[in-house]
Amino acid sequence: MSDCLYLEDIEPGSSWKSPARTVTETDIVSFAGMTGDYDPLHVDHEYAAETPYGKPIAHGLLGLSLMAGLSSSCPRMRTLALVKVDDWQFLKPVYVGDTIHVLTEVEQITPRGRRSGEVVWHRKVINQRGECVQSGKLVTLVSSQSFLPRSKPVPASIKLSKLRQAAAEKMDAVAEK
Repeated sequence: MSDCLYLEDIEPGSSWKSPARTVTETDIVSFAGMTGDYDPLHVDHEYAAETPYGKPIAHGLLGLSLMAGLSSSCPRMRTLALVKVDDWQFLKPVYVGDTIHVLTEVEQITPRGRRSGEVVWHRKVINQRGECVQSGKLVTLVSSQSFLPRSKPVPASIKLSKLRQAAAEKMDAVAEK
């Protein structure tokens, strides 16, 4: 995992675009089988034709799961844990045949302890028409490459590499005593 990024490698405002993926009927049926959610809105073509959507739609949580997978490599991080999904919104339906990708932006970085930090990511799931179908925030715990000083959230104007430098200087000062 040498191509993984550490906490110091990112900063607020950094952004990425994932590869795209087309949602298939097999995805929806497999998700229904895995979760037990066989709501006819997702798996019954005749029933779904009578709804405002006019045809079956993907489960909202399938879209959230696809977002997690697509964004797991954009960027590939030294993630220690998923902490929270916050304010996730299901804005438009996802249909069989829709091709989606994920836009990711770092909103905030907060050191947690001495070896990791909490990252707030804003993620948007975008379909082939450029419509945002889902969006929200995810919070993850990301490994630091070196010890960090304890501090408050890192403002967008400060690069984490400056914090790393300050921590190294502090360690040098302690070692000299």
